[in-house]
Amino acid sequence: MTKYKIRPAKPGDMGAVLQLIRELAVFEREPDAVEISVEDLVRDGFGPVPRFQCYVAEEEGKVLAMALCYPRYSTWKGLVVHLEDLVVTEAARGRGIGGALLTAVIRYARDRGARRASWEVLDWNDPAIDFYADRGARILTDWNLVQLDARGIDRYLERYEDL
Repeated sequence: MTKYKIRPAKPGDMGAVLQLIRELAVFEREPDAVEISVEDLVRDGFGPVPRFQCYVAEEEGKVLAMALCYPRYSTWKGLVVHLEDLVVTEAARGRGIGGALLTAVIRYARDRGARRASWEVLDWNDPAIDFYADRGARILTDWNLVQLDARGIDRYLERYEDL
C-alpha cells in the first residue's frame, strides 16, 4: 500500500484544494456557498503577502486532503492560528490523514509562536467533534459564531457608516 505524504501546498494544488472545499460545502449542506476560484486561492495563498498556509496529503501525485489555516491576533493571547478547514476526501478517510494534517497545522502554530490554535466544528458533526476532543481540543459550546457575509457588510455600512 502506498503511503500518503503531508506537505505544504503549491499553487498547482489549488484546483484539487478547491474541489475539496466544494466537497466540504456539500457535506455541510451548503453546496452553493463556495464563491472563491482557483485564481483567488493562488493569489491569496502564494502572492507577495500570503494570507493563508495550506497543507495537503498527497498519494501517487493525487491530493487526497487539505488543511488551510492562517494567523490571527487575540487581544487576550496574542498570535493565534485559525484552522479554517480540514477536509479528507471520503474515499481516503480512516487512514490517519486527518490526524496527520491536524498535526501539521498544530506544528505550524507552535513554530510561529502561536499561543492558541482554534477552529469551528458544526454541532451535528459528531465524528469531527469526537476526533478533535480525542486529541485534547476543548469544545466550547457557550460561544455563538457571528458573521456578516458580503451582502451583510454592504447593508451594515449603508446603515451605520455615517453615524
